Amino acid sequence: MQGGSSGIGYGLKYQARCISDVKADTDHTSFLTGTLSLKEENEVHLLRLSSGGTELICEGLFSHPNEIWDLSSCPFDQRIFSTVFSTGESYGAAIWQIPELYGQLNSPQLERIAALDAHVGKINCVLWWSSGRHDKLVSIDEENIFLWSLDCSNKNAQVQSKQSSGMLHYLSGGAWDPHDVNAVAATCESSVQFWDLRSMGKTNSIEHAHVRNVDYDTKKKHLLVTAADESGIHLWDLRMLKAPIQELPGHTHWTWAVCCNPEYDGFILSAGTDSTVNLWLVSTSNHDELPSESLVESPNQRANSLLNSYSDYEDSVYGLAWSSREPWIFASLSYDGRVRNHMLEK
Repeated sequence: MQGGSSGIGYGLKYQARCISDVKADTDHTSFLTGTLSLKEENEVHLLRLSSGGTELICEGLFSHPNEIWDLSSCPFDQRIFSTVFSTGESYGAAIWQIPELYGQLNSPQLERIAALDAHVGKINCVLWWSSGRHDKLVSIDEENIFLWSLDCSNKNAQVQSKQSSGMLHYLSGGAWDPHDVNAVAATCESSVQFWDLRSMGKTNSIEHAHVRNVDYDTKKKHLLVTAADESGIHLWDLRMLKAPIQELPGHTHWTWAVCCNPEYDGFILSAGTDSTVNLWLVSTSNHDELPSESLVESPNQRANSLLNSYSDYEDSVYGLAWSSREPWIFASLSYDGRVRNHMLEK
């Protein structure tokens, strides 16, 4: 498996920052993305890759009331997704449902299932647990982590628990451990914090400045990847957080996002404000074993490979998504609203 061609494209009408794989759609390779326009009516686009793999087709176009800053598809129901949005003055978050017969309607409308309305400050993200059907959600704002109980059939979301991140820790995002339904990693200005959702307490942390994004490896337990503004990409073994076990150079400007392949071991995507997406292949063959001190102290001794740099963008790239159905395919989204779909070569 190696880096592929220049890919196929699709253009949104307005600027955009977020794209999500529709994991629950097992019949099509699908992605959801949403726009970020302060003055115009925003849109959610349901995109599907054509059967021949030559086109990205808009299967559904839905109005959304505000700027979309975060969007995530429900991993067990393809018609449900979450957004974090801004009115220009305040932030909100909600769970939405696409109408069942949207293809037969002239102007299909999204149905708001539930509002995640307990937040006061700026909301950063909503997290779904990716490894199965789960009735809980996590939302993160600048100062708090919320655990929600979601009842889609009764169109209701209730706060189950809430905890503050503490003084001087402004949270910016996070990821939910696919191997542990009770573990969440949250990013802040000077560290990555690990939380246990049962006690809503911090269990550990990585003291590492300006981490923009984190992602758990879905195939390798204990493996976390971080993207930092200027210091690049780091791989961490969660059993030994003294130092990263591997380092990658990142981007020529800020490294904004990282994304681990859901099926193929060692394939990592990164994106940045240098208008580039990088595809990496890293050796993770020994990560099931507890690393030794000598390995931790020598993070660069394993061979790493930059398989490809995709530079056919004209703006910063903020969104990345591997396809769960066809894990050799990924989509990327640049700020100017361009979606690019690439396929790896076997």
